[in-house]
This record gives sequence, structure tokens and C-alpha cells, in this order.
Amino acid sequence: MLKCGQCGGKLRRVHRTFGERFRYMAIYACRDCKHEEFVARRYRYHFGPHTRCPNCGTFRVVRLRAPDKIDPMFKGFFNFIERISGGSLFHCRYCRVQFFDRRKLASDDPAPASEVTARSDKAKSGA
Repeated sequence: MLKCGQCGGKLRRVHRTFGERFRYMAIYACRDCKHEEFVARRYRYHFGPHTRCPNCGTFRVVRLRAPDKIDPMFKGFFNFIERISGGSLFHCRYCRVQFFDRRKLASDDPAPASEVTARSDKAKSGA
């Protein structure tokens, strides 16, 4: 049984509108606090600033130099487009699947400038 992220209550499935059916696989609402939680569709993992596993959506993937002969290659339209456009080869350590992606790893991306400035201001003030 799923639990609410805010109050810890039980979640129940909610009907989706026509537009929500294209964006989410499911919508859950808490019985107590009425907070809604959304489960995104897999194709949405291909849109965003960082590389994500197309199967499970995790950011914890590693770059490969050559295809692995044991683990399967992820098949799909977006993977084909990424391969043609010069994407790098990646491997998901949880799904054990290989795929192509043109974006940077989340760990390679430097911290945003506003976050760095906030840290330095906090260190200067002694907080």
C-alpha cells in the first residue's frame, strides 16, 4: 500500500482527465490530507537537463565506452533518435539496461550559481 509523502496516510487512485492520461501513468490522492502524488510516463524521462534511465527513471547511471555483450540494449524510438544524434552510451546499474543519451550526467553538472553564492554567504556570516 502506498503512503502519503506529507502525512503518511494511505493513498487511493484517482481518475485522470483526458490531458492527464498523456502525462501521468497514475494519480494518487491521500485519504486524510487530500495531497496528490503523480507517477510520470516513461517517455517523459527523455526530456530534462540530465541523463535518466528510460526504464526506471533513476539518475544513477554510468557512461560506457563500448557496448556490453551481456546486458540488453533498450529498444525504442527515443533511443534510436539519441543514437543517430550522437548520444553517448550509458548503463543503468539497477535495470541492467544499456541506452543512448545526449545529455550530461547529473553528477557532472556543477552546482547552480545561486546555490554556491548562498553557501558562501552563509559561511561568511558564521551561520
